[in-house]
Amino acid sequence: MLVDSPPEREERQLVAAPRRRRAARALGLLAAAGVLLLVAAASIAVGAKQIPPDQVWHGLFHYSGSDTDVVIRDVRLPRTLLGLLVGTGLGLAGAVMQALTRNPLADPGLLGVNAGASAAVVSAISFLGVTSLTAYVWFAFLGAAVVSTVVYVLGGSRSATPVRLALAGQAMTAALFGYLYAVQLLDTAALDKMRFWTVGSLASANASVVGQVLPFLAAGTLLALSLARPLNAIALGDDTARALGAHLTRTRVLAMAALTLLCGGATAACGPIVFVGLMVPHLVRALTGPDLRWILPYAAVLSPVLLLGADVVGRVVARPAELQVGIVTTLIGGPVFIYLVRRRRMAQL
Repeated sequence: MLVDSPPEREERQLVAAPRRRRAARALGLLAAAGVLLLVAAASIAVGAKQIPPDQVWHGLFHYSGSDTDVVIRDVRLPRTLLGLLVGTGLGLAGAVMQALTRNPLADPGLLGVNAGASAAVVSAISFLGVTSLTAYVWFAFLGAAVVSTVVYVLGGSRSATPVRLALAGQAMTAALFGYLYAVQLLDTAALDKMRFWTVGSLASANASVVGQVLPFLAAGTLLALSLARPLNAIALGDDTARALGAHLTRTRVLAMAALTLLCGGATAACGPIVFVGLMVPHLVRALTGPDLRWILPYAAVLSPVLLLGADVVGRVVARPAELQVGIVTTLIGGPVFIYLVRRRRMAQL
């Protein structure tokens, strides 16, 4: 009977450890997907109006046109689907942003993309009289694309660095939010139309909005997931990334394009929703480690869990009215952000 020597046993354990970690991460991702299915089911079944489970089932699979069926099929189902899409987009955007800027506390608003989308939509409402959510989509993408381009140019284009991009983004964000507040104060007629959208809400979801943002959010999702390896290299520093063969300029341009698609689509559909893109990728990193090949899929699954969960809470706590999801995520995210900042500061002492 052969017995391994201590060096052979140690080598075998070193080889087996990564396999166990990959298996654990894969099982964790499957568990997260299961949680997402449960939260999505709750989003369809639970709301301001109480509907028995058998009627929820009837509305989904045996639609007859009754008032209850209309609530389930035409109101809650599109709202849930939009929450899934927007949550995935915000989570991936946050993870890409944190990798691109090498800042674990960055969020999708750091480079001004959300502010650009918001400014374009508010301008359309105030100056062009646009009131349709389906029209907001195109203005939001236009604003996100313009601001992304400006930030990239101000950040140095080919010589852009994470610090330059972050500074340019913060400057654009400050200027655009100043513009937003000025428009809202000067145009009181448009203020009522703006305030519901700017707070961040899934309440106006419908099949048309879902259909319009789906191609853009799907394209942004695929693009973000494809950037996991080069962004892993960039996270090690520019010099190391070049030594590993990463194309820095191309990766940053594609990352900005992914952020434009994800943030533009999410902001157009629901308005600016904060903290989702900050909290989830940061918390996921504690589970998976720094490898974006795992962070991105986990963020894509767990971010809609947070968004839909917050939406369900907002519908339940204020019955028969509801709190918009942007308010709930802010109430949750504020204390969490303070905790993360304090923990990071204590770790540096």
